[in-house]
Amino acid sequence: MAATRAYLDYNASAPLIAEARAAMVAALDAANPSSVHTEGRASRRLVEDARRDVARLVNAKPEHVVFTSGATEAASTLLGPDWQMGRGSIRMSHLYVSATDHPCILNGGRFAPAQVTKIGVDRNGIADLDALSAALAAHDKTAGLPLVAIHAANNETGVVQPVGRIGEIVKAAGGVLVVDAVQAAGRIPLDMSVPYADYLILSSHKIGGPKGVGAIVAASDLMMPRPLVNGGGQEKGHRAGTENVAGIAGFGAAARAALAGLDDVDAVSRRRDGIEAIVTELAPDAEIFGNGALRLANTTFFAIPGVKAETAQIAFDLAGVALSAGSACSSGKVGPSHVLKAMGHGESLGALRVSIGRATGAEDIEAFRAALAGIVARRAGKEEAA
Repeated sequence: MAATRAYLDYNASAPLIAEARAAMVAALDAANPSSVHTEGRASRRLVEDARRDVARLVNAKPEHVVFTSGATEAASTLLGPDWQMGRGSIRMSHLYVSATDHPCILNGGRFAPAQVTKIGVDRNGIADLDALSAALAAHDKTAGLPLVAIHAANNETGVVQPVGRIGEIVKAAGGVLVVDAVQAAGRIPLDMSVPYADYLILSSHKIGGPKGVGAIVAASDLMMPRPLVNGGGQEKGHRAGTENVAGIAGFGAAARAALAGLDDVDAVSRRRDGIEAIVTELAPDAEIFGNGALRLANTTFFAIPGVKAETAQIAFDLAGVALSAGSACSSGKVGPSHVLKAMGHGESLGALRVSIGRATGAEDIEAFRAALAGIVARRAGKEEAA
């Protein structure tokens, strides 16, 4: 095994950045932020400072940020039929999702399976907007409002959805739009002042913060889902439970760094392009998925004929390179990619995902090249033996 490892799996979890680690250590002894004494008020300041930092990342109002234990909890909270508007209630009667969404969206949250419709995608993974428009046009508004949930950027392919256009379609149909911005945050600009999404879902550990912290960001406080977690009324009653002060402080620090890091997107894109050049040089028959659409600058998802993704992932790991065979969000589960299947690529041998960050260096890319060269050479040997 290599003495120094190359970490190329940022979409699974970005390494904890130094600023987030320092903020967490400083907050480990924080008091309960709901306490009114001096120590409690100091803890509350840590939470509210982080709330402002997370809001700035997506140009939202701090009071519209609700901290959760992660993106899955945020999705489970938002994807429900029962909502509050002031002292009244409002109902979402049906959920519309993309066939390539993350499982926490695809599973429908608190909706019954019969209340969830999947919208197909094209071969690049872009949602079928005509199909979405038709589905919303057929929605029975007497039963309640339509709720649409879709990712801003795909966690496997990096393909970026046209959320502005999707927002226009949803608004024209009188619906509500939830955007899963977990992979997009810190990698493309997000602006809640532009009226496209009603709610964003964010995750701390995808931007270099700690695991176990996420957020719901609302465009306004006019309407919110009924809480998933009830209790002491924290987060203005939207998410009960004593706040994870250290985790939230780390999230805030990561959000500050991610906002500043948007200036480095072009450099990250050049590194990604270099990785793809290596793939096509060593394996000219490789297929890079979603490269006909706008993608995140840090992500490439590719398959090499005759190379099983899970076997290649193990070979990369033994060579000191960490990457994924698809998504890493299913507790190590190995199986065909639902994303590739929805894109019309069938039950292939699978694909490998390389996802990088600002800290990815030339030595990491060279380690990838060396490992891939060995894998391709073994494929050639098997073909000759056959």
